[in-house]
Amino acid sequence: MKLKFSKKEKKQAVKYIACGKGKKKHEISFQQDKGVKINNKIANIEVSKEEGLFFIKWNNRRYIAEIAEKNQNKYIVLVNGVSYDFTIETPISFKRRKYLEKNQPKSKVQEVAAPMPGKIVEVFAEENGSIKEGDPLFILEAMKMQNEIISHVNGKVTKINVKANESVEKGAVLVEIE
Repeated sequence: MKLKFSKKEKKQAVKYIACGKGKKKHEISFQQDKGVKINNKIANIEVSKEEGLFFIKWNNRRYIAEIAEKNQNKYIVLVNGVSYDFTIETPISFKRRKYLEKNQPKSKVQEVAAPMPGKIVEVFAEENGSIKEGDPLFILEAMKMQNEIISHVNGKVTKINVKANESVEKGAVLVEIE
C-alpha cells in the first residue's frame, strides 16, 4: 500500500498519536522518503490488501488485520483475531483532550464495556477481587473468534454484570472496577 502525500506533506512529516485503552501513547509519523516512524524509531511495516483482506508485515511476521469498527477517531481493530481498541489523534487534538481530562472531576468507578456484540465464554474476574492493568477479565466470542477482554486499570472488582454463556450487546457494561 503506497501512501499519497500533498506537496506540503512531502516536505513535512504527517504526525499522529495513537492511544490504547491504558495510558500507552505512541507517536506515529509518516514521511514520503523516510517511511514510518513509531516513537521516533523507523518501523519496517508493510500494509497490503489481498482479496478484500488487509495484511500487516512487521518484523518479518505477517498478520491479518480487520477494522471491526470506526467511529470518528476511535477504532476497534482485529489483528489475528485479537481486538485492539484505540484512538488516533493529531498532536493538537491530543493536547486539547488531555487538558480537558485534567480539569474534569474523576470518578472512582471505571467501567469495562463490551467492544462488540457477542457471547461471554469465560469469566476470569471475581467480585471483590483485586485486578491489575492488563489482567484478563473475560473471553468474548464474536464472529466465531474469541477475544480476550482485559482490564485497563488497577483496582478492586466491585460488580460483575455478566455470566458465562450470556449474550451481550456492544457497549454493555461487563464489569465495574473501583
